[in-house]
Amino acid sequence: MSNGLLSPRGQPSWLGDVGERSALIARQKVGRAAARSAGAARTRARRSATRRWLAIAVIVVAGGCGVAGGVRWLLTAPRFAIAGVEVRGVSRVSAERVVEAAGIPARANIFRIDPATVTARLQTVPEILRADVIRELPNRVTILVEERRPFTLVSNGTLHWLDEEGRLLGEEPHAVAPNVPVISGLSEAELAALRTEPGPKARAALTLIRSLLRSGSALVGEISEIDMSGREGPVLYTVDGIEVRLGAEEWEERLARLAGVLAQIGRTGEGVTTIDLRFRDQVVLRKGGQG
Repeated sequence: MSNGLLSPRGQPSWLGDVGERSALIARQKVGRAAARSAGAARTRARRSATRRWLAIAVIVVAGGCGVAGGVRWLLTAPRFAIAGVEVRGVSRVSAERVVEAAGIPARANIFRIDPATVTARLQTVPEILRADVIRELPNRVTILVEERRPFTLVSNGTLHWLDEEGRLLGEEPHAVAPNVPVISGLSEAELAALRTEPGPKARAALTLIRSLLRSGSALVGEISEIDMSGREGPVLYTVDGIEVRLGAEEWEERLARLAGVLAQIGRTGEGVTTIDLRFRDQVVLRKGGQG
């Protein structure tokens, strides 16, 4: 039975073409109009894209002008004029000397200072090992200093402190007793070189002091001076005034022998004035009154 309804189980019936165009519609140039409409849409899209790019360009240009104006403001605003420089980490060098060495002009703009340049100036100060320059907005600068640590003294009529690398730290005006031997016997030229880089004799003396420290013996406290003026190697002087001719090589082995000899002299009370260790496997002692 057919009731004119379509159902999944029903036989499909023929449907007329309800999409047939009437004569009026058939005479319209729909295809051309659609083409013209599509072309106009594309044109409008291109024009819209062009306007967007122009707008972006205007924003970029305007932004550029804003950045330039902002930079000018940062570099000229009184708010960013440096009001103070704080120095931290100093004990031997005065804060005033650090500020002077930094060379930061009074009321300078905080963005106009170059921390790397200031740091380079600071590290020309002999007592300064490292320095960091920190800009603290809006108007303060902090300088963090790591000082070179005094290691021993070098004597040439006056006393000067050296650090462990052999850099000259400055004069010591007072009588002091360092924990390691004092270095003597350097020429004026060799002493001047210590401001930048130690020469061969100074390096040898520092190496010898490190050997004494590594030995772990009481020798560090018994040797008061290392004289580097001789051509045959260092000459040591004990706190009791004994001269020790050490020679130019095999220091660690000879220092071990020296420790034994000094211990023996301490037990026997012999009046030894000179100990000569320059000969292999032999120790030559000279007593007071001998020629």
